[in-house]
Amino acid sequence: MKNKTKQLPTLPSDEVAENFVSSADLSSYDLSGFKHVKFEFEPKAAALNLRLPQNLLDALKAKAKAQGIPYTRYVRLVLEKDIAQV
Repeated sequence: MKNKTKQLPTLPSDEVAENFVSSADLSSYDLSGFKHVKFEFEPKAAALNLRLPQNLLDALKAKAKAQGIPYTRYVRLVLEKDIAQV
């Protein structure tokens, strides 16, 4: 038996979305198109000046573009992920 899921409705405002999420059974909806989002709340007070070979910078920019984020944010995410593994 195939699991049937519903498409999410269009939610025109934050208030409507909050009401929907608080009352809906989200397990019955198709959430496969959702992407993980990380919110950044901590202010960025320090700067880093880093010299890289052009091919490494080009590769960083390509990976960031594939994820739809600026390359500087991608570098920060890579650093955060590595530090979290320690």
